[in-house]
Parts: sequence; structure tokens; C-alpha cells
Amino acid sequence: MADLRMPDINSIIIVGNLIKDPVFRNTNSGVPVANFTIASNRKFKDNTGLIKEDVCFIGVVAWYKLAESCYENLKKGSAILVEGELQSRSLRTEDGFNRNIIEIKARRIQFLNRRDTHQDDGLYEHHEVAEEHEHLEASEHDKEKHENDFNFGYRDLRI
Repeated sequence: MADLRMPDINSIIIVGNLIKDPVFRNTNSGVPVANFTIASNRKFKDNTGLIKEDVCFIGVVAWYKLAESCYENLKKGSAILVEGELQSRSLRTEDGFNRNIIEIKARRIQFLNRRDTHQDDGLYEHHEVAEEHEHLEASEHDKEKHENDFNFGYRDLRI
């Protein structure tokens, strides 16, 4: 039994709305990064049968072209689907305390806002952006394998 090993899985998919405009910057080495927070709502019935709503605020960080796309396309209130992994980091507050933060490192972001057109055709923007690294090119076999992965239905999600 000691030889059993837990799989290394760190994956999250969440839908929410930006609570304020993204913060965009470049690192000292020139790598673009965008940080923003989304609010994800959940409705439920409590013990008395009343419908209540719970809001969860989650920080998101996007890098490279994904960060640039977020800067160009997102603003306060934008609806998005984020797929990524949880990561933690520590920072020191102004009053000298250490604080641990858990946030989502985005691998893929899908913009879910209505299109800005004069005609209201009821369609939503289905613009998907995935993290890209020029130095990490996948082989054709890997790309084909990825395309055949399970589709859990969120690629065509309509809100």
C-alpha cells in the first residue's frame, strides 16, 4: 500500500464576472501579466427553504498573449469562463504581516459577453483564448490527442 501514489491533478473551471478592470503590467523581463478578480455566484435553498445566494471572489492571473487578450477584451462586469490551475503565493502586507494567497493561473479564458452590435441577434461572444508559449510547441500527435480529450460541454456554454 505504501507504493500507491496520488495523481498530480490541479485543475479548475469556473464562470464569473470581473469585479473591476484587469490590472495589466510587464515584468522586469518584459513578460505581460494581467491580474483580476471574478465573482462567482451560487444559489441554494437553506434549511428553511428560502433561496439564498453565495458569492465567491477568486483572483486570476494570466500570462503572455493570454494577458494581452484579457487587457484588450475585459472590463468590469465582463462574464468569463476560466480554466486553469490553483497556485499559492505569499506576500508581505504594508503593516508587515505575511499573507498567503490562492489564485487561479489561467490556461484558457472564454469571453462570454454579449456582442456589441446594433442588431440584437441573441448571440453571445464565443471568443476563446488559450495560453501560448512560442518555446513550447506541441507536436502534431499531441495536438491531435488534445483535440480528442473529453468535452464536458463548456466549450459551447451560453449564459
